[in-house]
Amino acid sequence: MIINKPDAPSTCTPSGAGAGLRLDINRVSHGFDLGGGLLPVLEQVSISVAPGEFIALLGPSGCGKSTLLRLVAGLENPLSGQLLEDGEPIRRPDPARVVVFQDPTLFPWRTVWQNVALGLQAQGLLNERGRRRVDGVLERVGLAQFAQAYPRQLSGGMAQRAALARALVNDPRLLILDEPLGKLDSLTRIRMQGELVGLWREKRYSVLMVTHDVEEALLMANRVVVFGPRPARILETIPVALPYPRRRNHPTLIALRTRALALLGAEAGA
Repeated sequence: MIINKPDAPSTCTPSGAGAGLRLDINRVSHGFDLGGGLLPVLEQVSISVAPGEFIALLGPSGCGKSTLLRLVAGLENPLSGQLLEDGEPIRRPDPARVVVFQDPTLFPWRTVWQNVALGLQAQGLLNERGRRRVDGVLERVGLAQFAQAYPRQLSGGMAQRAALARALVNDPRLLILDEPLGKLDSLTRIRMQGELVGLWREKRYSVLMVTHDVEEALLMANRVVVFGPRPARILETIPVALPYPRRRNHPTLIALRTRALALLGAEAGA
C-alpha cells in the first residue's frame, strides 16, 4: 500500500478544480494555558490542501483536530508555525473560509430560511438570485418544506442540515467541516455524504473535514490524514485514489479502512 507524505498532492481532485483556495499548514503547534501550565494540543502539524481538494482528518477524541480547524478558520492564532491561504497568512476569519461546527448554532428567532440567508444578507446579496440560491440549497438538503420553521421545531439532524445549508449557500472557497454529519440518522447521513461530495465536485471548493467515521472519510475524501493522541501529530496520510461515487464494499476501500483502523487502534493501545 502506498502512503503519501503529509503534504503530498492528491491526484484525485474534481475535474476542472481551481475555484477552491490553497491551504498550507506549516509546522503548526498549539496549546492552552489552563492556569497550571501549558497543555499541548498540536505538535508540528504540516498539511497542504491543493485548490479543490477534499481532505479528511481522523484521530482519537480530544487529540486536537477541532482546534486545528479553529486555527484554519482564523478564530485563533497558533503558538508557532504558519497557516497560509493562497500564500497569505491567516490571521482572522474570512468569508472565503466557511465553518460548520458540530453544533448547529442557529439563531432561534430566525426561521430556517432566514438562518440560511444570513450570510448573503450580511453581504448585501439577498436579491432575487440570492433568494433562489437559498431555496435551492434548502431543497438539496431536504429542508424545503421546513423553510418557515424555527430551530425549536427541528430535530437535531434537521438543525445540522440547516447549518450545512447556511454554509453552502455562500459558495465558500474552503469549507471547514467539524463532524458535520454526526447527528444525522444513518440513512440521512448516507444521503448527505453523497450530496456533499456532489456539491464539492460541482462547485470545486476545497474541503477540510473532521470525522470519527473511518468509512465516511474514505468515501468522501481525496486523502485521509490520521492523527495520534494529544498533542496531535500526523501518523500517516492515506491517499484514496478511487472514482466517485465510491462503493463501501470496494476491495481497495476495505483495505484502506483496515489500515486506518489499525493505525487508530495501535495508538489507542499504546
